[in-house]
Amino acid sequence: MRRYLILVLGTVLAIAMLAQAPAASSAERKVLQFDTMAPVTGPFVGSANPIRNINGGGLPWKIDEGKGKLTSGGDVDVRVRGLVLLDGENPVPFFQAIVSCLSIDGDQVITVNVATAPFPASTSGDSHIKDTVALPTPCVAPIVFVGPSATTWFAATGQ
Repeated sequence: MRRYLILVLGTVLAIAMLAQAPAASSAERKVLQFDTMAPVTGPFVGSANPIRNINGGGLPWKIDEGKGKLTSGGDVDVRVRGLVLLDGENPVPFFQAIVSCLSIDGDQVITVNVATAPFPASTSGDSHIKDTVALPTPCVAPIVFVGPSATTWFAATGQ
């Protein structure tokens, strides 16, 4: 009987430890997941109406597909397809993702923008951006932009 009790207790402990393991590895939670992006167009073109201090591209753009995710550890994974000027061409060789968060400094709300490294973009506007950025704590209401630099966007989360 004693052996049986030790065996059952050992099994219960092993199951409890296995149940804890996924919790430890899932410390990076998904903060944002999106399946659509809006291109810069209309009043967002240029510097007249920046979003979170990021200017729209100087000409209107269009996008076929934009999707991605952001984790609490700052992992950014964005895929864009057909992110091009209205004439159907992308003149920019590299795209970056810019993550914009509202955060707190003392008792003030501040905007913090962090950008990935540049990633290759085809002339047909296809790119896969996968990098890690240093997110502020907290990172409230994140927006992910794709553009040629940390200060200009061609597409943003939304529709």
